[in-house]
Amino acid sequence: MPEHLDRADSVVVGAGVIGLAVARRLAMSGREVIVLEQEDLIGTHSSSRSNEVSHAGLYYRPDGPQAILCVAGHRLLEPYCAEHGIPYKVVGKLVVANGEDDLEWLKGIYENAQICGARGLDWLGGNAARNLEPELRCDAAIHSTLTGIVDTHALMLAYQGEAEAHGASIAFQSRLLGARVANNGFALEIATKDGTHHLGCNTLINAAGLWAVPVARAIEGTPQDDIPHVHYAKGAFFSLAVKSPFRHLVVPAQRWIRMGGIYTLDMAMRARFGPEEEWIEEVNYDIDAARSSTAYEAVRRYWPGLEDGMLQPAYTGIRPRLNGPGEPMADWIMHGPAEHGVPGLVNLYGIESPGITSSLPIAEMITAMADGLPFGQALGAQRATN
Repeated sequence: MPEHLDRADSVVVGAGVIGLAVARRLAMSGREVIVLEQEDLIGTHSSSRSNEVSHAGLYYRPDGPQAILCVAGHRLLEPYCAEHGIPYKVVGKLVVANGEDDLEWLKGIYENAQICGARGLDWLGGNAARNLEPELRCDAAIHSTLTGIVDTHALMLAYQGEAEAHGASIAFQSRLLGARVANNGFALEIATKDGTHHLGCNTLINAAGLWAVPVARAIEGTPQDDIPHVHYAKGAFFSLAVKSPFRHLVVPAQRWIRMGGIYTLDMAMRARFGPEEEWIEEVNYDIDAARSSTAYEAVRRYWPGLEDGMLQPAYTGIRPRLNGPGEPMADWIMHGPAEHGVPGLVNLYGIESPGITSSLPIAEMITAMADGLPFGQALGAQRATN
């Protein structure tokens, strides 16, 4: 903790991609900002354990925050990366169908993506898709021509650098123990390697990701019925032991997506598959090589050339989900003063994919909500940019 401060204008909890984006935006608006991060590095959890895709916005509920903010963020992210020297590649994505059931699902995705305002979409028959990727097997595909990949760590460093250039600071190894409403703001109790510290602030942003719910519960005055239950979806990723078979990203039909069937590329154009998901109760990043059996089944739907032994365990990531096993996918929740009645407080719940893509407009929204703008109006302002 900065020793000379006993009060700051704004405190952001969490130095993942969302927390850093919010800190950047608050600092650029002239506020004094401190970011509390319980680890000793930025983005050590969900932000650094994704597939680093810049999503065009195909799958999400129209008029929901994921759809609106993804489309808005996709427009902003590539030029931001170009301006700041962040590695970013437009590689394109093929969402593929095999069989009648898959085709019906794919048609629904295509219609949904158009309603959401996703750019750069083409419908391809099987032959046209194979002209792009000869090893691909499919009956039809959506070609998302503007889908990209981004160096997430470089993006977070850029957000951190801009935040610090405008006076923000990050307190590492600093965990929020509790907070209470006091003096037209908040009194915070913070655990650090040097002991317990106290800090006051006017604005408090809970961008704690996997720990957003316990952080919210530690803030006295937050209505308890305003806090949702968050589930942990752990995903295993597998690298490929041979040369990458495709130049585009490839996504299979819905029932295969969570089974490890998604094909993505890193910035060196090396292939990886995943996530193959399981539900867990506590955060751990162990990887079980046996889970690759499900990924083999899912991938062979569109790449019959995948041979046994080609998939190697790579890493795992955990997504905070607002839906549990077998439940429909739930959208993000962002509650500010207009929603829960606590001035200056914004809680973010369930911010998973496409959070990296959406980080810039999320930061705009949260800054406005911290000043009291209702969620619906803040989201509407982002919709107007799409």
